[in-house]
Amino acid sequence: MYPSIDPPQGPDDGPLIVGLGGTTMPESSTERWLTIGLDAARRSGARIVRFGGPMLAALPLYAPEDTARNDLQRLLVDTVRQADGLILATPAYHAGISGLLKNAIDLLEDLRDDVRPYLQDRAIGCIVTAHGLQGAGATLTSVRTIVHALRGWPTPLGVTVNTSLLPADAAGTIADRTLEQVGLLSQQVVDFARRWRAPHAVHANR
Repeated sequence: MYPSIDPPQGPDDGPLIVGLGGTTMPESSTERWLTIGLDAARRSGARIVRFGGPMLAALPLYAPEDTARNDLQRLLVDTVRQADGLILATPAYHAGISGLLKNAIDLLEDLRDDVRPYLQDRAIGCIVTAHGLQGAGATLTSVRTIVHALRGWPTPLGVTVNTSLLPADAAGTIADRTLEQVGLLSQQVVDFARRWRAPHAVHANR
């Protein structure tokens, strides 16, 4: 049995924002910040779908020579195909993105022959969590580079979350500022989606 997907939320005609990210740890900080970003997008009028860590962990390892797809792989690809924007969230593992997220992104090679190939014409918000500062910046640069390679548009703001500081910030200043940044990132994704959404994009399948 595959993990369930959160149902889309928001107006029926709102842009569809898809979140990918998380870790194998229950209630991971990466998963929490992805959810915070998607909730902010929903409050801006978007419909949202979340593929969290447990779902990404259930994906088979991507193999380019194997074109067979199971139900979960098809669901992920078809949902991203319909997306007007995405939010990607990853922990910084040794200054790089998680294997879970990279494996899911590699599967998007199935979108290469679409009318909108890969992530073309979609804004992508990028969130990186790290227990410290050193790996976060390098990982954010890596995620944004991957988005460029897939013809997507990284939002002007990318967010790094230093999880080592949040619990120690008794005044809540760092947490409040991070919430504000994630909210702005989500707003940028939704605003871009509204401006670039084509009327006929019901969504150009191949």
